[in-house]
Amino acid sequence: MGSFSSDIQVRFRDIDAMGHVNNAVYATYVEQARTEYFAEVLEEGLDAVPSVLASLELSYERPVLLEESVTVEITVPEMGRSSLPMKYEVLADGERAATAKSVQVFLDPETETPFPIPERFRERIAEFEGLEDAAGGQAH
Repeated sequence: MGSFSSDIQVRFRDIDAMGHVNNAVYATYVEQARTEYFAEVLEEGLDAVPSVLASLELSYERPVLLEESVTVEITVPEMGRSSLPMKYEVLADGERAATAKSVQVFLDPETETPFPIPERFRERIAEFEGLEDAAGGQAH
């Protein structure tokens, strides 16, 4: 998995009383990687992408320790009309520590209601991920 990857620095403050990264911090790692994905693939900062996080699901497989290096890998398996599902693997020293799924929903900036993913974003994601475009052909 992982057409996009982001290296995350584990900070001392991420560690809980059990001596490993607190479960809630994984959501922050995924968020950081998603922000970097948008910046690289969409060539826009998250503040310029009219979307909100609609759902986030995390599954933990093993603890992450302070001294480990963390990488979050992201793939976009498909695109909906206004929704963008994303899948993540959180790797610690190259070993899977967690998986996650999220859905971003694009919103009309004025009405704040679901809005089709802008064509320029759809094209960039399709090309980066190797997805078929809306016309049914392979993205160029």
